[in-house]
Amino acid sequence: MRHTLSVLVENQPGVLTRVAGLFARRGYNIESLAVGETHDHSVSCMTIIAGGDDLVIEQVVKQLGKLIDVIEIKDISQVEYVDREMALIKVKAGPSVRSEIMQIVDVFRARIVDIGHETLIIKCTGDEGKIRAIEKSLRPFGILELVRTGEIAMVRGPKYGDA
Repeated sequence: MRHTLSVLVENQPGVLTRVAGLFARRGYNIESLAVGETHDHSVSCMTIIAGGDDLVIEQVVKQLGKLIDVIEIKDISQVEYVDREMALIKVKAGPSVRSEIMQIVDVFRARIVDIGHETLIIKCTGDEGKIRAIEKSLRPFGILELVRTGEIAMVRGPKYGDA
């Protein structure tokens, strides 16, 4: 099963290394990891997507809780949340196919962020399904490069944990 963990940590050097190292030492794979500052500059939020059964994730959460820089850990997999990731996709785009690619970009509400002589770079944000779908739609034109940010997530409604 896939779990989405929201981990608040102190915004200090080395925290990411300690968290990733905990997963590596125990042989757990991180499928996706995104980290960024919150509205409080002293706190960062890590969104970690990890595979494993409930017992494995429970152990990971307990171990994460022992790290001094970890403020709060939530497994948000079982609650409603909004998730997004971003992809930049460079495709072959000669003049004869540009309009067709632009139509695909419009359908996915993506944006062209760079135009080269024979290439376009497209930025797409959305959930994993949307990113995979635009990638599949652009593949016939020739994807030259593709980079993804990893998933970020936020629980719907009031601040998570508040009554």
